[in-house]
Amino acid sequence: MDLVTRADEIAANLDAVRRRIAAACDAAGRAGDDVRLVVVTKFFPASDVRILAGLGVTDVGENRHQEAAAKAAECADLDVRWHFVGGLQSNKAAAVASYADVVESVDRAKLVPGLSRGAHERSHEIDVLLQVSLDPPGREGRAGADPDELDALAAAVETAGGLRLRGLMAVAPLGEDPAAAFARLARIRAQFLESRPCADVLSAGMSGDLEHAIRHGATHVRVGSAVLGPRPRIK
Repeated sequence: MDLVTRADEIAANLDAVRRRIAAACDAAGRAGDDVRLVVVTKFFPASDVRILAGLGVTDVGENRHQEAAAKAAECADLDVRWHFVGGLQSNKAAAVASYADVVESVDRAKLVPGLSRGAHERSHEIDVLLQVSLDPPGREGRAGADPDELDALAAAVETAGGLRLRGLMAVAPLGEDPAAAFARLARIRAQFLESRPCADVLSAGMSGDLEHAIRHGATHVRVGSAVLGPRPRIK
């Protein structure tokens, strides 16, 4: 597929997603610009990031450090914000902070020193979202902090240098009605905002459930396949 055809495909998909976001905002009684789109480019080439930037996309998400670092370096001339949205190892935290503008997946205090160190080395403040788990305790592959751990985790971020606490991130559990999961997230967020009213970012919702997330207060949605198509098969 040549670049022109690929650009046309992405443009059409992006327009459809933007229309979905606008319709969801309208249905929720929210302004259309209340919700920011983060396009997740995992497994897609840097050329797609360039197409997205040309179409006005300002926020790009990645969830694998090695791929993200290489892609951010290749696209260093673009005016985009890089969001790290995947599971993060503590020994990779400083390296992720060397290119990420936003780290959405902070789910334990052990990550904070490395992120802080990387931010200082870069002389660039990193926005941080705390990933809260909506899964039941004990579920295999569970990611995210328990809701009752958020206060201590937020304090760790706030007392570290180079980091700015912006809000929460979550993923709807597999096999659960996303509307119910995001309603639960809205209650968790409301309680969190009582003590930290400025940390009002909520990153929730993906290609299949963004309408539910927007209805329950998401300020950012993370969309990959609905914009870029099925992920390439990686050998």
